[in-house]
Amino acid sequence: MNTKLLMGVIFAASIAISCNPPAAENQQATTTEETQAGGQEAVIDDDSQKDIVKIAVGSADHSTLVAALKQADYVTSLSNAGPFTVFAPTNEAFNKLPAGTVDDLMKPENKAKLQDILEYHVSLGVFKPEMLTDGQTINQANLKNIAISNKDNKIMINNQANIIATIPAANGVIHVIDAVLLPPDK
Repeated sequence: MNTKLLMGVIFAASIAISCNPPAAENQQATTTEETQAGGQEAVIDDDSQKDIVKIAVGSADHSTLVAALKQADYVTSLSNAGPFTVFAPTNEAFNKLPAGTVDDLMKPENKAKLQDILEYHVSLGVFKPEMLTDGQTINQANLKNIAISNKDNKIMINNQANIIATIPAANGVIHVIDAVLLPPDK
């Protein structure tokens, strides 16, 4: 056999071996990846724009909302691609509810009620402030409508919650509001 050909084969074999680790290593990597829990919320990315949940988690004014999202098992849903518009009540907004309301909603037996309230704060699609017009209604994730009033660029939801800030997110937009929206009775 030609010496150059033999050296070429040995070189190619050494590259193939170094680029393809043994099957046991591949199996270990797969097993480790499979044991990591979570969906989009588990992705670590410090370079891209943050999604709605990551923004809320980073806000000291939204710790009650984040706790409610966790209790309702909605962290994964609101971390997904969306797009979503979230009307995000501040901690102060939750404090305006009658005493004991938040504690009661956080009980496991009230999970469905908590989910309904949280869904009433989420719209499918992106509704930027300039898109919110006076008299407009928007269907929420719980299939109930909210009413928009827009007077002199002061935007209110259901004549009770003011939009006090708007924050763009990777998967939609967050409107920070100063009251908790309670869905109408059925």
